[in-house]
Amino acid sequence: MKGFGIISIICLIVLFAPLLAYSQIEDAVLSDTPLFDTSRLPVFVASLLAIVIFFIATYLVKARAETKIRKVAGLNAVDEAIGRATEMGRPVLFTPGWGGDIQRPTTIAALNILNLVAEKTAAYNCDLIFPTHDPVIMSAAEETIQNAYINAGHPDLFKPDNIYYTTSSQFGYAAAVDGAITRIKPATVMLLGTFEGEALILAETANSIGAMQIAGTDSTIQLAFFLVACDYTLIGEELFAASGYLSGDEKIVASIKAQDYMKIIIIAILLAGGILATFNLDFLSEWIL
Repeated sequence: MKGFGIISIICLIVLFAPLLAYSQIEDAVLSDTPLFDTSRLPVFVASLLAIVIFFIATYLVKARAETKIRKVAGLNAVDEAIGRATEMGRPVLFTPGWGGDIQRPTTIAALNILNLVAEKTAAYNCDLIFPTHDPVIMSAAEETIQNAYINAGHPDLFKPDNIYYTTSSQFGYAAAVDGAITRIKPATVMLLGTFEGEALILAETANSIGAMQIAGTDSTIQLAFFLVACDYTLIGEELFAASGYLSGDEKIVASIKAQDYMKIIIIAILLAGGILATFNLDFLSEWIL
């Protein structure tokens, strides 16, 4: 059946591709407009380049030719933080902040890290508390944690009441999480996600009870507060690379490598553009723009 489905898709492409191309050509002739918009050529080239680089990075990672990722202190401390909570007989509190929803990259990155944290807390028989401001994030987190406990071989330790919705109000959420921190006194607090004005409130409250804190966000404003109040801080893209760093998943590591290669190319283009502009050679900038 699988082979039949693939053959059917190929047949549909073969049948309808000429019709689609013909309709586009006919529309272009009737409207006196070019079939291809040459002004979009740089975007097309950049897209092809990104795809090629991703496949190259995937090949290198799978071939084990290049899989090294720079060490991040905050991620290396995850085991220590969970172990500390286990030894003290106190829970781990993980919250993704108030500023994001389920569609934000920081929230998705936080849930990826949550999955790995939940597997470790399940293995260590350590409670994991997850308060959030969004019911959709709560549902996603509940499923993530439950699957992590199943994968760790301890589904009986999963406690759905530990994952709960507080309120959508920013400082109502901050007050609810602060209350949880002061009541249950977690040994470890993880503030990973999108944070706004509540960042320093949460970090200082956790610091007041002596909790070990690992924080991370993409907000340059809130990073300053995390740096002074938390033990470890994931700065910017370290948060997005965290799941690949901790799990070693080849697909995530390959995407990280591909991003790094693209950054090198962009920096090279910027340097070349600056040098050419110095000598009044603007053909590169004119082609890109």
